[in-house]
Amino acid sequence: MKITDVTLTLFGWDDIPATSYGAHTGRFSGATRLGLLEISTDQGIVGHAFLGSAFYAADMDGASLIRYLKPILVGQNPLDRERLYKAMWKRVRTTTVRSIGAVDIALWDIAGKAAGLPIHQLLGSFRDRVPAYISSAVLASPQAYAEEAQHYKSLKLAAYKIHPPQAWREDIKVCEKVREAVGDDYLLMLDSVWSYDYAAALRVGQAIQDLGYYWYEDPLADADIYNYLELRKKLHIPIMATEYPAGGLDSYAPWIKERATDFLRGDVAVKGGITTLVKAAHLAEAFHLNYELHHGGNSLNNFANLHVIMAIQNTEFFEVLLPSESQKYGLVQDIEIDGDGMVHAPTGPGLGAQIDFELIARKKVGVLA
Repeated sequence: MKITDVTLTLFGWDDIPATSYGAHTGRFSGATRLGLLEISTDQGIVGHAFLGSAFYAADMDGASLIRYLKPILVGQNPLDRERLYKAMWKRVRTTTVRSIGAVDIALWDIAGKAAGLPIHQLLGSFRDRVPAYISSAVLASPQAYAEEAQHYKSLKLAAYKIHPPQAWREDIKVCEKVREAVGDDYLLMLDSVWSYDYAAALRVGQAIQDLGYYWYEDPLADADIYNYLELRKKLHIPIMATEYPAGGLDSYAPWIKERATDFLRGDVAVKGGITTLVKAAHLAEAFHLNYELHHGGNSLNNFANLHVIMAIQNTEFFEVLLPSESQKYGLVQDIEIDGDGMVHAPTGPGLGAQIDFELIARKKVGVLA
């Protein structure tokens, strides 16, 4: 089997509600562009992936994907994923990690379709379902967080994670209000998205560990290993870092070596695809660390993340980021949560997702080839 073509169809995503997850996203709304990546083969099998998110348009990455990654791919065997993965990473300075991730997902999609199996079965399935947790946007008041947490607790979601206003005094008030609302027996997490200096991070960490929070995510700047190490010395609540800086497998090594985090973290968009996640999960397993997957930023990325979750043992949850209208788009049927708060393994070959090709054709704004 040989790759014959690589194209990226840009299509509009409209009616995105006003949303913020913190300073790294700002407040976004309105419209953006996603990209449907198609890797075609001489056997008629086409691999797919989405590029982009509600706050990061696909055309910001797409040109470099076509210019720098397509020449590596055309004429090659798409099943040679490891060799192609290494070749793509050699061009990371001229393209982006998100582009590498999209190509890697599409190559795995081809492999699954060729074998007639879901990707998680190619990897070696560990489970067929996983608990989901809700991850908030930045909300207007402590009461708004409390009401949202109560609602999803009533729907049997495994946990609720807060993206706070990112001012440490306000953030503590939010965390207190949510704990009061849901009681002592419900799992809560805080994701401060790199917003504190060391002193503020310590104050918030002490407050939420007293409130019984399950983990403390990204309180400090994304590469501040020194202060993460100092923070771990003062706190007993587990700390989660490594979602950023963006990069491949080697980005985890200093965090493990310095013992600067209790969990490793990643997703297919910011770490370069399914291949990186599987390597990183196995690396974490060697040190008896959990590898918790971040949401993927678009619907097909979340399918790809879900396949990895089904194939590894050292992860607990599937992240569902709110609002849905800022995360789900382009599929006929997206990932759903059942009445017990569980997300089930895809069963179709490859990614096993039903892409809404009619919507994409209707919203098409161009093709990069």
